[in-house]
Amino acid sequence: MITINSFLSAYLLIYLVSSVTDIIIDLINGVHLRRHGKVIPPGFEEIIDQEKLGRITDYTVENSRLTVARTIAGKIVFLFIILSGLLPWLSDILRETNFIIAGLIFFTIPSLAGAIVDLPFNFYHIFRIEERYGFNTRTVKIWVADLLKSLIITVIIGVILLSLLLTMVGYIGSSWWVWAWLIFFLFQILMSIIYPTIIAPIFNKFTPIRDNELDEDIRELAQREGINVKGIFQMDATKRSRHTNAYLSGLGKTKRIVLFDTLLEAHKNDEILAVLAHEIGHLKKGHIRKQLIIRCIASFILFFLASRMISWDFMYDSFGFSSTPVYVGLFLIAIIWEPVGFFLSPLFMSISRRFEREADHYVYRALKSTEPLARALKRMALDNLANLYPHPLYVRFNYSHPPLLERINNLSAHF
Repeated sequence: MITINSFLSAYLLIYLVSSVTDIIIDLINGVHLRRHGKVIPPGFEEIIDQEKLGRITDYTVENSRLTVARTIAGKIVFLFIILSGLLPWLSDILRETNFIIAGLIFFTIPSLAGAIVDLPFNFYHIFRIEERYGFNTRTVKIWVADLLKSLIITVIIGVILLSLLLTMVGYIGSSWWVWAWLIFFLFQILMSIIYPTIIAPIFNKFTPIRDNELDEDIRELAQREGINVKGIFQMDATKRSRHTNAYLSGLGKTKRIVLFDTLLEAHKNDEILAVLAHEIGHLKKGHIRKQLIIRCIASFILFFLASRMISWDFMYDSFGFSSTPVYVGLFLIAIIWEPVGFFLSPLFMSISRRFEREADHYVYRALKSTEPLARALKRMALDNLANLYPHPLYVRFNYSHPPLLERINNLSAHF
């Protein structure tokens, strides 16, 4: 065990406050739903009965309980790793190792421990909760295959990025953070390009949509709104789940519209067009560009602060390290910023919800009616057993979209 001083005490206090707050918000959300979730919202009378409303409540509460248990387990393991002296011991063992290789090993240990702790919760969520409510369609074989694929992709990307970062810190000098920030920025752009064409097809099969009429309507909508897409695809979502969704991804020539096959089965064509008009609204309103700029500014500030913090000898001493290798500094900076990021999340969630409202409003401009989108949202809420009564505090910290009833009320103004 390491000795706790004032700096470590301050960190642990912030970490515990953020962790307890996160858990309390989840519990409050569950209590709020059980208290208010027995009333069918106006406009839902024809598609939801009391039995269905009860299933929505049960599904949300079960997921909330699992999230709380998962959070507690993860926090306990993390605190053990931090306070047990394991990491200083590991750093001493790696002292004679090349600092890049040492850094890769050092980051791998706590990451692997966290992933192992998360495995049973992930399994329970998919094969117990999702299975119980009729969502899961994947087999254990597919689940394991997905885990292995994700692990390989994460390792490849992680090794490349961390190696570049350690190289810059170790050899460039005091300006390393500028180059690290630039690499981070370019990486986000690169991922936007390669994800839809290289990474996503590793997990799912993408084929041109078979409904020729819908394909023509979508292309006409995109052309009318000045959006050039490479293709319109349906994804074999039913291979893993019955949840419904749609998205527009990619940049430049890799831009593509993707529809879950579950969405195509459950919705009428005008509803699907309304969902896509919402996604087009994000592009026309410049939300992707704005979010990229926000991440760019936030990461610039973080890398600048990291360049100052990495030389704090007392930071290393406080966590029990007798030396100051750069990979340890980067790791400590990351864990120090994690609870701070939790308290900043309402700001970024608020910005995201604003963008979603603007995209909803854009639907009226594109289709001259928001009624199909409102119908689509109601159907998606029903099909996905979405929480219709989230607590406002939970929304602030966790919702990138406005609550469903708020969205429908805003859309109804254009009926």
